[in-house]
Amino acid sequence: MGKVFKYGENVDTDVIIPARHLNTSEPAELAKHCMEDIDADFVNKVKEGDIIVAGKNFGCGSSREHAPIAIKASGVSCVIAPTFARIFYRNSFNTGMPILECEEAAKKIDAGDEVEVDFKTGEIRNITKGETYQAEPFPEFISKIIASDGLVNYVKENL
Repeated sequence: MGKVFKYGENVDTDVIIPARHLNTSEPAELAKHCMEDIDADFVNKVKEGDIIVAGKNFGCGSSREHAPIAIKASGVSCVIAPTFARIFYRNSFNTGMPILECEEAAKKIDAGDEVEVDFKTGEIRNITKGETYQAEPFPEFISKIIASDGLVNYVKENL
């Protein structure tokens, strides 16, 4: 369960992790600057297990894998949006960052709500409002990649 940080549509990778901080690929360093251009206090408020909810096309912009790495390293357990930019979608799973597409949840969940996610069933429970939303659960192979903390680790473990 985590507290929700909510953002609008078309949140691009340049505000998720600004280009001026791409001189490192260290997750902890990237996390220090996560979302700073859209929410300067994010890094001071985010706690382990918190959730980002956003509008359509989350993660648009450049194809940098630094964006999902920064989000994950900041402690965020999941990103929920109606749609994700295609390259962000793949980079998220490749780095072991869970994301769920659910338009109803993205519309009805507010900033500060307490939310629980069951990745096996795709169920998103808004504890604050007493509502439940249904996302598509992950296919088994995606669940295994996430459980392995990303594609590279999954491949190492299964070769």
